[in-house]
Amino acid sequence: MPTIKSFDELPVWKDARKFANKIYNLTKKFPNKENYGLASQITRAAVSVGSNIAEGFDRYSKKDFIRFLIIARGSISEIQNDLYIALDLKYINQNDFQETYALAKELGKQINGFIKYLRSYDKNNSKNGKVNEEYYKYDF
Repeated sequence: MPTIKSFDELPVWKDARKFANKIYNLTKKFPNKENYGLASQITRAAVSVGSNIAEGFDRYSKKDFIRFLIIARGSISEIQNDLYIALDLKYINQNDFQETYALAKELGKQINGFIKYLRSYDKNNSKNGKVNEEYYKYDF
């Protein structure tokens, strides 16, 4: 397995990036009055997911990496909550809600699987303490 040397090689980070873009496109449907309210809150949480994955990766400590992944997972829960509010306020329709909520849930499962992998990870399996691509195949 190739060794991952940078956060931007992580499949989970790539998916978090796509998810953040999805959230930004979704919030374009929100009324202008929400630019500094719910739209801002949900987009900041979406950016936080990928940012925490990136920051945790470069901490060079498995314990810190896991801590940042847990924070990223918390941001996903925040987004799911905000999606409910957006639906209740009719800023998004049921279809957008279900699609985006399912993507958030899937990204959360990916992060959970990665945390599980790292907790069972033996540093001797990788050069320089970096993770291998095999984590992505972990049973989420």
